[in-house]
Amino acid sequence: MASARQAAVLTLAACRRQGAWSDGYLKRELRAEGLNRREAALASRLCFGVLQNQMRIDWHLSRVCRLPLDKLEPKVLAILQTAVYQLLFLDKIPDSAAVNEAVKLARAHSRNPRTAGMVNGVLRALLRQIPLPEPEGRDGLDTLAIRTSHPRWLVEAFSARLGQEGAEALLEADNRGAPMAVQVNTCRVTAQALRTRLEGEGIAARPHPWMPDCLILEGTGNLEELDAFRQGLFYVQDCAARLAVTAAALTPGERVLDCCAAPGGKSFAAALDLTDRGEVVCCDIHPHKIGLMEAGKARLGLNCLRPTLHSAVEPRAEWLNAFDAVIADVPCSGLGIIRKKPDIRYKDPAPLAGLPAIQSRILAQNAQYVRPGGRLIYSTCTLLERENEAVVKAFVEKHPDFCLEEFTLPHWGRQEGTMTFWPHIHDTDGFFIAKLRRKG
Repeated sequence: MASARQAAVLTLAACRRQGAWSDGYLKRELRAEGLNRREAALASRLCFGVLQNQMRIDWHLSRVCRLPLDKLEPKVLAILQTAVYQLLFLDKIPDSAAVNEAVKLARAHSRNPRTAGMVNGVLRALLRQIPLPEPEGRDGLDTLAIRTSHPRWLVEAFSARLGQEGAEALLEADNRGAPMAVQVNTCRVTAQALRTRLEGEGIAARPHPWMPDCLILEGTGNLEELDAFRQGLFYVQDCAARLAVTAAALTPGERVLDCCAAPGGKSFAAALDLTDRGEVVCCDIHPHKIGLMEAGKARLGLNCLRPTLHSAVEPRAEWLNAFDAVIADVPCSGLGIIRKKPDIRYKDPAPLAGLPAIQSRILAQNAQYVRPGGRLIYSTCTLLERENEAVVKAFVEKHPDFCLEEFTLPHWGRQEGTMTFWPHIHDTDGFFIAKLRRKG
């Protein structure tokens, strides 16, 4: 299992040193190490487990480590964090194994020959204190930040909106794994037939509790290796993101623009709602992402998709008043998908201040492409009001030819123009949807 721990350590060190995203870097490490499914699962558990609990782990480490943690080599700190995660959260790994493997990694990856002894001493000092005390901060919000491993600014933002009890429920939900939701390609297969196919491939599949044509999968390994995936019988998409398209109430034969489309999930959903009759123009600014959407189009057999190289902030005269529906799933802070990308919470918040201006520009530009009487969907995978309700409110004030329109969602019923999904309430990604109608 040392290779699994090494993959996790190298990924965590790269996140700290290079600002790498954990999911992409870990995939490269898993390929480089050639880990089997069991080892890859452990590496993922260790990497994401540390990120989900990093502030809590560091609080305990700082009490027994003589050096300040920010003075340690990135790989050494990652080795300690990974070991502490095993000691505190993984019952099936013996404490001795966690410590011994950490010492081996320290010998292999530190430039200082004394590091292995330091790692051994720190971990054994921590073991002597188990059961460990609950972390405490300067005040209630600081304590909540450390215990749930969310920066204080996030704790303050969510507490202001949800109250401290609601914020705590959200932050704890962020540290639980998200279910693997896949949407059925209803142009090729039924949900029941797909479930039977997947179970034949050794995958546990069950119907989603409230989302039609959606399955929850377990024990998948690499999805792309499944025959059902290669044959285009499903695609991966969270239910909240899928419902952004459902809110548009598309009908076969309509023309749809998905202006920030990559990696293509909402375009795929739109094509399915059209029963592949009509047109979905799906745009991105990066050529390689156009290639990914072309590949998805071919795999799923959705011929109405039109992947198009285009920037959402640039005008396109031939598109004016040309679409029955426009979907603007804009770039955002991503704070609704912390369950899937736990390191998002640690990114510098300063650049996020400029996002509402970009979002507003994209919304205003692409609203021009909605025909009179058509629909405009604005969505994000964040939970910050300034990127969601505030952007929509400012848009409506400046564009009196648009108004919010109610919409109906499966299970959740009628919504008065907007809907926010919360991980701790809906068990989906954190997600915001607004539906607007252009007056005819």
